[in-house]
Amino acid sequence: MERGLKTPESNYPARWWHALPHEEGKLARIQCDLCPRDCKLHEGQRGACFVRQNIADQMVLTTYGRSSGFCIDPIEKKPLNHFYPGSSILSFGTAGCNLACKFCQNWDISKSKDMDRLMDAATPDGIASAAAAYGAQSVAFTYNDPVVFAEYAIDTALACHEKGIKTVAVTAGYIHPEPAREFYAVMDAANVDLKAFTDEFYVKLCGGHLQPVLEILSYIHHETDCWLEITTLLIPGQNDSPAEIKALSEWVARELGANVPVHFTAFHPDWKMGDLPPTPPSSLTRARRIALDAGLHYVYTGNVHDTEGGTTFCPACHAALIERDWYNIRRFDLPDDGCCPHCQAKIAGRFGKFGKPFGAQRIPVRLARR
Repeated sequence: MERGLKTPESNYPARWWHALPHEEGKLARIQCDLCPRDCKLHEGQRGACFVRQNIADQMVLTTYGRSSGFCIDPIEKKPLNHFYPGSSILSFGTAGCNLACKFCQNWDISKSKDMDRLMDAATPDGIASAAAAYGAQSVAFTYNDPVVFAEYAIDTALACHEKGIKTVAVTAGYIHPEPAREFYAVMDAANVDLKAFTDEFYVKLCGGHLQPVLEILSYIHHETDCWLEITTLLIPGQNDSPAEIKALSEWVARELGANVPVHFTAFHPDWKMGDLPPTPPSSLTRARRIALDAGLHYVYTGNVHDTEGGTTFCPACHAALIERDWYNIRRFDLPDDGCCPHCQAKIAGRFGKFGKPFGAQRIPVRLARR
């Protein structure tokens, strides 16, 4: 029997919630315990993510088994530079998000309240089988935040592992500790969006808080086997000051260690911040230099053509080991054991036999049609 799915339209029983004590004269409510928003919902009401709903005093997930689309991508697009570089990954998302970022680059999916956007239907086992059939080494939960469809992501991760397929979460890390333990226990890698390094930014531009994200980053790195990389989208005048980048980089070096890769990526005007200019490449280069000076070993620039900023260098002898231009790998000089061929220093990450790189192509895949 295939896991979990009744029909794509069914409301799937959700986890991580509890009934609130009934107050006289007031309607009954339940509370979602998935993320720090702690949404309290009356009958029929949806959470801030829009996809978790109170139906008959039970929490349901309205997007289980339904996707906004599937694509085969290069692993570097997640972005992950130290997790089986050059491999392909089957990527998919659903709809909804538990943050409200005014600069969202995938707002048409993550902010969608139109369930008809979910055109593809697939069981967890169907997704795992598709990944195997297309030769994808991993499956990514991405496009919108997989935290909001955690039940679907966990079931899919378990199905993938049965077929030897690895799993990747691309997430903002806005999740409570209890569901996080179950979620990251089945993820082989995660790229976490550290959106800024001030609580003011999170409150004003994301509708959240910084501290829960920092706690999850520490948890993933220190208490799970999940490989971790971090991305910060640099927005001109908002989170790109040298002082803030220095503070962020020093926190990563101190609390997580020098071997956690950090990606500084370019913003383009979108959603509710269309009046801002794109990030100048010089800002990314400056941020990378600040982070390297803070002691981080692997710092990258993204969403720009920047060979130096995309290349993996040995932190011991500084040899260029994996040369990239955006998502293209131009040269790969790292043995299967992940040790530098020049000085034998161990390069942090998950590596294996490297063949022909997948390249920058993006291949849409249709699993099912409603």
